Amino acid sequence: MIQTEIKKLDEALSEAITIAKNKQTPQLFSITEMIDDIDPFLFFEQAKHIEGDRVFWASTSENFFLVGAGEAFDIRATTDRFEQTEAQFKLMLQDALIFNSYRVPGTGPIAIGGFSFDPKKEKTILWEKFHDSQFRVPAYLLTIEDGATYLTINTMVRAEDHQRQLEYSIDQHKNILLDSNATLPDGPVITNKTELDPLGWKELVGQATSHIKEEKVDKIVLAREMRVHFEKKATLSPILSKLINTQTNSYVFSFENDDDCFLGATPERLVRVENQQLLSTCLAGTAPRGNNELEDTQIGLELINDVKNREEHEFVVKMIRDAVTACCWDVDVPKEPVLYPLKHLQHLYTPVKAKLKKEYSIIDVVKRLHPTPALGGLPKDKSLLYIREYEKLDRGWYGAPIGWMDAYKNGEFAVAIRSALIQGTEASLFSGCGVVKESDPEAEYQETNIKFTPMLSVLGG
Repeated sequence: MIQTEIKKLDEALSEAITIAKNKQTPQLFSITEMIDDIDPFLFFEQAKHIEGDRVFWASTSENFFLVGAGEAFDIRATTDRFEQTEAQFKLMLQDALIFNSYRVPGTGPIAIGGFSFDPKKEKTILWEKFHDSQFRVPAYLLTIEDGATYLTINTMVRAEDHQRQLEYSIDQHKNILLDSNATLPDGPVITNKTELDPLGWKELVGQATSHIKEEKVDKIVLAREMRVHFEKKATLSPILSKLINTQTNSYVFSFENDDDCFLGATPERLVRVENQQLLSTCLAGTAPRGNNELEDTQIGLELINDVKNREEHEFVVKMIRDAVTACCWDVDVPKEPVLYPLKHLQHLYTPVKAKLKKEYSIIDVVKRLHPTPALGGLPKDKSLLYIREYEKLDRGWYGAPIGWMDAYKNGEFAVAIRSALIQGTEASLFSGCGVVKESDPEAEYQETNIKFTPMLSVLGG
């Protein structure tokens, strides 16, 4: 990685073309500038006019946004997907020419994307456009961090490229993306929704409880699907805007592949690394919010003292503590969980803090953490095998790590729950819950109904 101080675009492009000619290989060129404030949703909406797909990431509690347009580089891996993803990203950065004097987390050539839940699960047509590991380096990246706004331009420069043509193309794209007169379209309206085999799913929950008792499995997480139909093709930017406005303490994400888009608002951080400081989240145990303050407090107290939910939460805490300890120093885990309130739900929450050892990366941590007991179960191998064999749903990217990493070893990944796969005039919504030996199929079914609410509320349902 060749890191240089800020230069004008023409000077930087000239240097990149010269290097590409000397090496006779394509050269990743990246330049970051600070720009005036711009609405991230308008940027995302305008990005549909740029060739290539879009990405979106936001932390609602921190006012942090990443919005990507087009694609400068694509990373895909099938075997050893965690290792190969990181290896390809490092190789890309090795010879990259980067002009970024700010070095703010999330600026420069970041890779944003995700993994499938289980690469060994039989694939269906539902997720045919998504790969088991896929990350994208956006051609144009908007970053909003700590009240400042940055634009990063990433492109592969080749020996035969002409500087003036590249400058003209970049200038045209910037005019489109930064158009302050653009407006957001209306959001979708659901006309019909169908639960896929709810009776069969309840039977599976009952079957799983018997399996847990017989096979000494502690927990199996089962998920199901709801299919919805819209009046017309769904537009994505107003959905993302509504998610930001309604789903506090969440990570809002979107990854587009052709006409399909996986998006959602998840409260579950998997891991964040910034300047080697690591933060992971144990989020397991769920209850609805109350209709008033008194009822809300009562429900929260019941959740804190509920044996099943506390047991489920402790499974997650132990697993994350063990995984983080393997590659970190100074691991700090509180003894008791607290309540984590969202608009429609509240969860038990325990933060895990540590310092990442220099020989490890955020991808190393992601590999150790996925899937957490909150999305797979315990023991990991037995629960995954059961899900693979008996769950009818093709989870695709649902319940799997989704996030970003930059050239400076910063990054953040969340668990892709409270989500939907948008496909034109239709969408699939996903919801799951942890099954233990005391689980009641009807109660678990009702819990999944509650977890559909965040997505239904922003899709016009």
